[in-house]
Amino acid sequence: MHKFLIADIKKSPIAINTLEVQSFEMNVYLVKLYTPQGDGFVYDDADRPMRFHNSQQIRDAFEQCEVDRAVMVHDSPYDEMIGNPNKAEPSMSMPFSMQQPY
Repeated sequence: MHKFLIADIKKSPIAINTLEVQSFEMNVYLVKLYTPQGDGFVYDDADRPMRFHNSQQIRDAFEQCEVDRAVMVHDSPYDEMIGNPNKAEPSMSMPFSMQQPY
């Protein structure tokens, strides 16, 4: 798995086949990139997965990149938290707009 440093992306934008926003509770989003160079998460300057706190932060961070496709993935842990069996279906995935608001 490749590590994409946010500082490198800001210096030299990259072509992204798929930008996957992984949504977690408490307004925490991680971004996984699928590129010709490899797949992996975006990391901050402290070498930790970069946490985004809203969708606009993501749009701003990648606005100079060429993004072919963007999706948001959300996997709710609530069934497991209340003792129900694990879900048979995969995480929910929906389109994510990278278009900047005007």
